[in-house]
Amino acid sequence: MSSNYERISEERGWLEKLIGKIPGYKGYKEKEMRREADRLLREALVRDLTLQLNRLAPMQTALLEQGGIDWMDDIGAVKTSLQTLIDRVRHAAQGYAGFFDAVRVKEDDLDRLEQFDQQLVAELERITASFDALESAIGSGAEIRSSIAASRKLIQGINDLFSKRSSVITGM
Repeated sequence: MSSNYERISEERGWLEKLIGKIPGYKGYKEKEMRREADRLLREALVRDLTLQLNRLAPMQTALLEQGGIDWMDDIGAVKTSLQTLIDRVRHAAQGYAGFFDAVRVKEDDLDRLEQFDQQLVAELERITASFDALESAIGSGAEIRSSIAASRKLIQGINDLFSKRSSVITGM
């Protein structure tokens, strides 16, 4: 389980813990806490991805100052792809179905969603490293095209990976 889930579980009051002993309610409440942990993780991921997105504007400015107008479309595509990923993470299904929902999410599906979201956190480190390399390339004026292409390919791959997240919920 994630640290967010454990923290939420530990912060429950005595009444909530007592009510949690009611048959049927415990499973419902655990799913609710896991949904909250998933939401917190995705909010943190959106925040961190947005910080990376904000790094691109100064890079664009530096490129323009160097006369790199030819790279604006390419770096713009990186920004668009990253913004798309941010929006998808922000608005992703929470991995929980209510009592009357048509699609039921089972415990092992919730575990897979959590693993999936943790994998996205690891991908954030790769984006940071890729943008560090891009920033360095822009600063030195060398390998700019390949650095932009590598960042674009990485983010597109993460977008493709994220597309598989919904199949965990829907089974499709």
